[in-house]
Amino acid sequence: MADEEDPKEYRWETGYEKTWEAIKEDDDGLIEGSVTDIIQKAKRKRQAMKRGFSKLGMMRHLYVLLDCSEAMTVPDLKPTRFICSLKLLELFIEEFFDQNPISQLGVIAMKAKRAEKISELAGSSRKHIKAVHALSNGVPLVGEPSLQNGLELALKTLRMIPQHASREILVIMGSLTSCDPNDVNLTVENLKTEGVRCSVLSLSAEIRICKYLCTETGGLFGAVLDDAHYKDQLLQHIDPPQAGNQQEFSLIKMGFPHGRTESGKEPPLTMCMCHIDSADEPAKLTSGGYHCPQCYSKYCELPVECSACGLTLASAPHLARSYHHLFPVPHFNELALEQVQVQEPRDPPVTNCYACQKTFASGTDKMVYECDACKQVFCIDCDIFIHETLHSCVGCTTIPASAQSLQARKPVPPPHSLSVI
Repeated sequence: MADEEDPKEYRWETGYEKTWEAIKEDDDGLIEGSVTDIIQKAKRKRQAMKRGFSKLGMMRHLYVLLDCSEAMTVPDLKPTRFICSLKLLELFIEEFFDQNPISQLGVIAMKAKRAEKISELAGSSRKHIKAVHALSNGVPLVGEPSLQNGLELALKTLRMIPQHASREILVIMGSLTSCDPNDVNLTVENLKTEGVRCSVLSLSAEIRICKYLCTETGGLFGAVLDDAHYKDQLLQHIDPPQAGNQQEFSLIKMGFPHGRTESGKEPPLTMCMCHIDSADEPAKLTSGGYHCPQCYSKYCELPVECSACGLTLASAPHLARSYHHLFPVPHFNELALEQVQVQEPRDPPVTNCYACQKTFASGTDKMVYECDACKQVFCIDCDIFIHETLHSCVGCTTIPASAQSLQARKPVPPPHSLSVI
């Protein structure tokens, strides 16, 4: 019955296909047009999976388990799997905190049959990037990884996270083997019971236990083909996932820090709480900073959890950036360039992208994208930028009539989406 319900097959189980026939030459003997179509379809595929009015895990707690075994020295990803992973991991950390500003992330290294925490769960991208830099300098790539030890170490911390937060694990696995002390299936059951979502990126091939781990916990599994595919597979974990059935919805007490100033006086020199116990970056006396509204402790940057009273400190822009994931920009209509220019004549005619003002070329821009509200036409790059980074249509926000209609039909967030006091 399972085979009948899941018609998917492996590549070697399918029939003989002439995959090269998907690329065809144009009238000038060039294949640039066909390659452009393939790239555009790949970029639009991720956007088609997003849906609005969904229950999302906004306050994410993610542990990245990085394989640091001997298998990461293989040079199939240039220069090596390990160096390529570190560079992409730095990019992932920056994008993760840019799109999920009220979330936390940690890094765990798996090497020599053990697991070691490189950085604890924290909301500072600078701290994690510094820890990743330290991995590239003095970490010997020896032995085998232990998937079970890495999952158990992450589970010890994630088990203490409140039920309203999203608990996730992302495993970057380069080895085909794992040396585990006990039955790893028991660990998978514990992760499933605790509601921890596990995803795996394999740099070598599909591994059965990793695929089973993702299936049981509701995560994503991917096998990397090359550097570009590796980057695409890694960045798809930036968007917040769907909230699980075990995830509770409750009011979250948060504080919005402010600067303490006295009338006619400069703020006094004080030490921040985030560096007072740090050996790498000792605290310094400064006058600026963010003060907790509950206990008046000072911090250098936001968001952060107050170490004195435990209050989550954030700013209004952080909540606004998290709010965008709940109501994504509606998908643009995909139209052929000839259809817009010939079959749908406009005044003035559509020759440029409304956002970047790039001139449409018939060879490379075969498809363009039109917003239903403002009826403006965009190129593929601006379409991806609007939906992934900007989170608002350029035409709807710059044209007065479209902006008014956009505000009129702007939905009210459901009470379970993001409740803050």
